[in-house]
Amino acid sequence: MTHKSVLLNEVVDFFKDCSGIIVDSTLGLGGHSYELLKNNKNIQIIGIDRDVASLNFAKERLSEFSTRFSCIKSNFSSGIKKIIEENQNISGILADIGVSSPQFDNLERGFSFESESLDMRMDLDTTINAEIIVNSYSKDELNRIFFEYGEIKNPNIYTKLILDYRKNKMITSAREISNLIANNFKANSRIHPATLIFQALRIEVNNELGELRDFLKNIENLKSTKIAIISFHSLEDRIVKETFKKWIKDCCCEANVMKCECGNNNARGVIINKKPIIPTNSEIAYNRRSRSAKMRCFRFNE
Repeated sequence: MTHKSVLLNEVVDFFKDCSGIIVDSTLGLGGHSYELLKNNKNIQIIGIDRDVASLNFAKERLSEFSTRFSCIKSNFSSGIKKIIEENQNISGILADIGVSSPQFDNLERGFSFESESLDMRMDLDTTINAEIIVNSYSKDELNRIFFEYGEIKNPNIYTKLILDYRKNKMITSAREISNLIANNFKANSRIHPATLIFQALRIEVNNELGELRDFLKNIENLKSTKIAIISFHSLEDRIVKETFKKWIKDCCCEANVMKCECGNNNARGVIINKKPIIPTNSEIAYNRRSRSAKMRCFRFNE
C-alpha cells in the first residue's frame, strides 16, 4: 500500500515543540506518525483508525518505534474520548479526515468511479454501505444527502435518474452509477460529473460530518493541547472553522441575552493560523490529491 501524507512538513513543524502524548486520530498508513516520531524523541503517539488493514500496515511500518507507539481500532470521535479519559498528558492531536489513497485505489472498497463494488465503508464491520443507500433510500432521503453532503443545488434531477434506473435493475457497482450519471450529465469542469454524488454517498455511509462534530465536542475541554485538523472539502472545513471561532469567544451567552451573564472569560484557547494552511505548488505537483487540503490549527489554554 502507498499513500502520500498531505502537508507532512507543516504537520511536523506544528508539533515540533510538543512532548508527551500526541494522538494521531486518523492514523491511516502512519505517514504523519512516522515523521513525527522520527523527528521528535520526546513524544509518544497513540493512533486511531477504524480500518483494520490500515492499522495492521501502520503497526508494521512503525515497529521501530514500538516503545513510543500504540494504536486502537475505533472511529476517531469515540477513540479520542477513550484516550482522553485514560491519559492526562496529551500535548497534541492530529486529524487528517480525508479518504486514504489505498482505500480509494482499492477497487474492492467501492470508492472509485471504476469499482465493481458499491461499498464506501471505511470500517468494514459496519452494516450500511453505498449499495444499500442507492437502492433503498426514498426520494426525499436521496435529495437530502445530495443537497446537504454533495452541495448540489438541484438534487432532484440526480435522484430521479437513480430512482428510474433502479426500477428495473439493482445498482451494484460504483462504475454502474458513475456511468449512469456521466451518460446523462456533461462535465462542466475537469472533475467527473459523479464526483459530488460520490462525496455525498461516502459522507452518509461513514457519518463523516457527525463524526467530526462529535470529535470536536469530545476535545473541547482539553488544556494546553495543540490541535491540527486537515480537511478536504468545504463542509468539513466550515465545521472546523466555525468551531474554532466559537472556542475563542470570551462570552458564551445566548445571542438573545441583553447583558453578558457568563463572566466574559470563557475563551478556550487561540487560533494559530487565521487562514488555513494549504499545500505548496510543489506538493500539489507531487501529489495531486493534496490540492484541496486545508489545515487549521488551534491551541487550548493552560
